[in-house]
Amino acid sequence: MSSKIEKPTLTGARIKTRKRDEKEKFDPFGFRDAIIQGLNEAGTDLEAVSKFLDTAGSKLDYRRYGEALFDTLIAGGCLAPGGSIVQDAQPGKPYKTELCVFGANEAVDSIRKYEQVLVKLIRRYKYLEKMLEEEMKKVLVFLKGFSESERIKLARFTALLIANGTTPATILASLTNEHLVKDGLAVEFLAEVFNVWKAEKGSQNLTTSLKKAGLDQILPDFFPPNKRSEEYYASFFTEKGLKEIVKFQKAQQSHSLKRELQKVLEEDIQEEKSAKDIAGTLRETIEKHALQGHEVIPLIFNTIMSAVEWNKKEELVASQALQHLKQWAPVFQEFTGESPKAELSLLIRIQEYCFENIAFMKAFQKIILLLYKTDVISEEVILKWYKESHSQKGKSVFLEQMKKFVDWLQNAETGKYIKLFSNLKHASIEGWGIVVYCASFTVFTSRIIRLYRGQERMRRQGGLVKRRAQRFFFNYSYDIWLEEVKKNY
Repeated sequence: MSSKIEKPTLTGARIKTRKRDEKEKFDPFGFRDAIIQGLNEAGTDLEAVSKFLDTAGSKLDYRRYGEALFDTLIAGGCLAPGGSIVQDAQPGKPYKTELCVFGANEAVDSIRKYEQVLVKLIRRYKYLEKMLEEEMKKVLVFLKGFSESERIKLARFTALLIANGTTPATILASLTNEHLVKDGLAVEFLAEVFNVWKAEKGSQNLTTSLKKAGLDQILPDFFPPNKRSEEYYASFFTEKGLKEIVKFQKAQQSHSLKRELQKVLEEDIQEEKSAKDIAGTLRETIEKHALQGHEVIPLIFNTIMSAVEWNKKEELVASQALQHLKQWAPVFQEFTGESPKAELSLLIRIQEYCFENIAFMKAFQKIILLLYKTDVISEEVILKWYKESHSQKGKSVFLEQMKKFVDWLQNAETGKYIKLFSNLKHASIEGWGIVVYCASFTVFTSRIIRLYRGQERMRRQGGLVKRRAQRFFFNYSYDIWLEEVKKNY
């Protein structure tokens, strides 16, 4: 019977690790010492500093010690949690250097020189770009541990980095940390950043970048909880010379309210509520948020038009649009009856909509005629739009479409009465009749308007009533009334 033979094993043998597999000890302080030594040898000549940092990248491990590198270039040494400088150094070696952002003069031009040193370094070693972003987020959280002068320098340095695109504006979100917000440090720092940023790139770039980074939605979060009122927000930024931020925030709030209004309107349309009920709901929402009719009427038009799946055949779109808009005319009347500005805003939006949707190009004149007949848009506004207030989009096409209608508005209704006035001596009954008639019309309409003024809701309809009365008198009543005059006198 064979027995199993054990395999030989190596015992007591030492396996030698290859040199390439040996792990180097993590030594950020040793790296810091090397950087500080090089900076001090370069002296105050920042060109020499840039050259040192450029060449040192081939000897020192920037990829591994990126945090220690930026700590030293910004604060002068390695930062401990809270913002203090770590003083761990070998005897006779400095743990801190003055050749850093915090060691510079507070003037923006002085800070700019150090910013350019970092920009050149990042262009040479592209992988440092993401490390700098993370470093800035960390440093901003340590804001409370810095002196007032250091905070000012850091704010200006941060503004230059963001304005020149070296780091994204999203790093500013780190300032919403609770311990920075409650003491007011966050908002003071933010104001300094904004002022330098505005001086560098202009207010338009500032507000656009804030919106792109999503900071426009959290600006109130930088203020202490007990100072987040609109009044304090406006007074603070105005005092800091940043009125553009106040206007920008108001515009953003208005845009947010408009989105809410659009959502309410879309839900009401889906629920198939009547135009009258929807008009009342919209009116309450607009009055609640102090919005203006001319601000929301284009949005209302867009929402109503998007509620339909339009026919793809151009010849059928016009009739479909007229039928649809006639149904929603009471909603438009709610806001145009009180404001010529709202009427003009609606008319311009219709022009742009027809230009943007080519199937509606030929339907423009028919849509305006419908809204004129339903008292949504008045003749005065149509004439003003035609003469001076139209949009440049599709201008020649739409003005040509409206030419005959505008000529009719200017001449058709007034021509025969002007002729009567000019022949007053030869047509005494008709001539004096029109004078008395016009006087009666004026008294009639003014009485109607006074009657409507007794109620808040009806007051808004005063302009609408006047136009309806005017159209009734001039289109129908005068000829009948004149016949009665001839019979009795």
